[in-house]
Amino acid sequence: MNIKQAKEDIKNAVSAYLTKDQFGNYVIPIERQRPIFLMGAPGIGKTAIMEQIAQELQIGLVSYSMTHHTRQSALGLPFIVKKTYGGEEYSVSEYTMSEIIASIYDLMEVTGLKEGILFLDEINCVSETLAPSMLQFLQYKTFGRHSVPGGWIVVTAGNPPEYNNSVREFDIVTWDRLKRIDVKADYEAWKEYAYAKGTHPAITTYLDIKKDDFYKIETTVDGKNFVTARGWSDLSDMIKLYEQKEIPVTEQLIVQYLQNKKIAKSFAVYYDLFKKYRSDYQVDKIMTGKAGKEIVKRAKEAKFDERLSLLGLLIDGLVNVLREVSAQEGAVMELVNCLKLMRADFVVEKDFTEVVKRQISAEQKAISVGKKAGNLSADREYMLNITIAALDEQLNLIVQKIPASGDAAFKLLKTDFDKRKKALTKLVSQTDSHLTNVFQFCEEAFAAGSQELLILVTELTINSYAAQFIGKYGCAAYFKHNKDMLFTERKKDILAEIDALMK
Repeated sequence: MNIKQAKEDIKNAVSAYLTKDQFGNYVIPIERQRPIFLMGAPGIGKTAIMEQIAQELQIGLVSYSMTHHTRQSALGLPFIVKKTYGGEEYSVSEYTMSEIIASIYDLMEVTGLKEGILFLDEINCVSETLAPSMLQFLQYKTFGRHSVPGGWIVVTAGNPPEYNNSVREFDIVTWDRLKRIDVKADYEAWKEYAYAKGTHPAITTYLDIKKDDFYKIETTVDGKNFVTARGWSDLSDMIKLYEQKEIPVTEQLIVQYLQNKKIAKSFAVYYDLFKKYRSDYQVDKIMTGKAGKEIVKRAKEAKFDERLSLLGLLIDGLVNVLREVSAQEGAVMELVNCLKLMRADFVVEKDFTEVVKRQISAEQKAISVGKKAGNLSADREYMLNITIAALDEQLNLIVQKIPASGDAAFKLLKTDFDKRKKALTKLVSQTDSHLTNVFQFCEEAFAAGSQELLILVTELTINSYAAQFIGKYGCAAYFKHNKDMLFTERKKDILAEIDALMK
């Protein structure tokens, strides 16, 4: 299965394991909850989906790479205690708590979360001295004499032996106690994650053209050449920062992330071409409906590869504004909750600045706790930071205006909130215009029913920000072309059925 399917499978299993009966007991007893073993090549996103699952289920996440652990750090250190048996005193070996188990309790103390995922990566690559203890852990969920706390689901991951010389094969007894999931690299599944993360459009459009370059591991006379999903993702982050700081993105940089010289060179050539398209097509003008006839003419006469790059630029531009709408909406809703709490406090407290400061601290704590729990998404962190910035501005209003009463303080903040809500309405209207303008441009450049419009509709459909916006506010142009696309697909199905009957 691909990484998206694996994520859903693991998420469903975790949800099932955490299901309780009417007495508060886990339906599947802890000792019978099979650890999940995720087998897949390096760099395909195994760790990333653990973070996503923890974020979506709002549970804790503790992650460890087992290759970094010795027997002592995993099991704990031995010490001697005195015990009496049958009237005789004996010296007995005990163990301190495992670092891994202790980290779960630490997270529970800091965050208040009682349930979560213990994710142990590269579990089949542990040292020779640790291997027997790891097999025992997989069977009994204990390190030394200390068990994984109830409510914490064990998920492990490992690489197939062809990718790692340190892999140790499990015996049948161990495999029979695991829920094994085999994962293969799949660009289309990764692409959805890439859109949500904001992967650089040069990478997604390049891989749309050359899907075989998404994941490749080869053994040559010079050693191993490889390109992984992790490499593309990390390269994207660096390209965006280099562009922001106006540092040239060179083949020398690219090959540091795409460790296959042929693919690195191919992408470097494409990236230079992509930059030219970005400059020539002026995406901002297309989105605001101000594209000149010469831009439409060039798009109409362009080869398919160039059209695909242009679509990537347009989709990236739309996704950026759609992501901002989502974040601002979330911040407005968060501010509503903050205003309700502050209004109640204004009634009983005279120091209005302290009320707002306390709310700012609560939002900051939400970020801190979320990071420690491992379940804070980048989108939620951005939304909370927008909220904190708004509260800071409201605090300044309180300081400057010095309201005479709690009602006056609330009215002051409510007026500020109404302005923010009005700004959000304006942003939504602008975003709707951007969507409409992009569809109109594509209709003019590529014609209705074209492959390019089909790609545009498909990419917007699978993008979470676009789906959220269109589902809430609508978009006539999208619905029109989506309907045409469905009609075309149904027509193809009918023709195929007729062909089958004629044979």
